[in-house]
Amino acid sequence: MLSVLMEFSMFPTSDDCREGASVSKQVSKIIDAIDAKGVSYKLTPMGTVVETQSMQEALEIIALAYEQLKDCERVYSALKFDIRKGCSHRLDGKIASVEEKLGRKVQV
Repeated sequence: MLSVLMEFSMFPTSDDCREGASVSKQVSKIIDAIDAKGVSYKLTPMGTVVETQSMQEALEIIALAYEQLKDCERVYSALKFDIRKGCSHRLDGKIASVEEKLGRKVQV
């Protein structure tokens, strides 16, 4: 068993795919595609965190996200990984562990 947590952000930087300073239209396309894939994820104000069972599956999410923006002249992306053997459901479990130690719920 393997848990790959991947946090990423991806958005167009070129004017051809942006509406002024906003990139939410393009980000919405990416989130819709991830939703359709059925992968566990959490959208945050600065990116998206997904949990997969393999590195290959995580990288497929990046390819899927890019497919939503492939017509844009320029795309920015940043990725971070936390890969751990013998675990699952860490998308929620890591937060629950902190809440347990604090003895209270935290803002998510």
